[in-house]
Amino acid sequence: MPLEAPLLPVEERVRELNARYRHHAATTVLEAALADPLVGRVGLVSSFGAESVVLLHLVSTIDRTVPVLFIDTRMLFEETLAYQAEVAERLGLTEVRVIRPDPVAVLARDVDNILHLADPDGCCALRKTEPLERALKGFDAWINGRKRYQGQSRADIDFFEAEANGRIKLNPLAHWDRQDIADYLVENRLPRHPLVAKGYASIGCAPCTTPVKPGEDPRAGRWRGREKDECGIHFINGRLVRGTGTQETVA
Repeated sequence: MPLEAPLLPVEERVRELNARYRHHAATTVLEAALADPLVGRVGLVSSFGAESVVLLHLVSTIDRTVPVLFIDTRMLFEETLAYQAEVAERLGLTEVRVIRPDPVAVLARDVDNILHLADPDGCCALRKTEPLERALKGFDAWINGRKRYQGQSRADIDFFEAEANGRIKLNPLAHWDRQDIADYLVENRLPRHPLVAKGYASIGCAPCTTPVKPGEDPRAGRWRGREKDECGIHFINGRLVRGTGTQETVA
């Protein structure tokens, strides 16, 4: 069999893709991206958090065999683990891959599971950023749930973004707002993460996530009291971000 033609440089592909699909809806962008040779091999990264089921459901209506990468940091809420299993079964997702941190690295850098107290960025790198980077090595693009309304740093994100490592990051919900999410959940009778009813508007690892009060920013419960609101799995302007200045929600 002839070898596949190499993909064009990621910046060229992203420019072409954004021009091609700029005015399309999220479902159309997803359908096209999963079939467009400019995108290549695609995986979906999901935290199975507060809003994750929306994007997971959208993908399931198109192709239930799309690989779904779920990062189990070994510090998640038990409710998140149960919710992940429930949603995967309900949506019929056939290729959920549970990604975990390297146990040898954890023993070397966080044997007592307290790194998050002294170095939350280092903990996120160990338990989330590095495992995801390893898991994405076989993919040319990955789907995530970032949206423009989630913060100033995301106000101008496009459907397609270029990463410094040559991968494409696909943001099909970039133009959705909170009401769009709420309406989709109701219209499709999708199950909510059980912690949402307890005041958790954004859900990450158990030690670093708290409920939010009425009127607070939905991200206020993440790393509360610290100058940090980014776990570190997104690149901005070709640079991996692990500190402040952005807001991160995978999906």
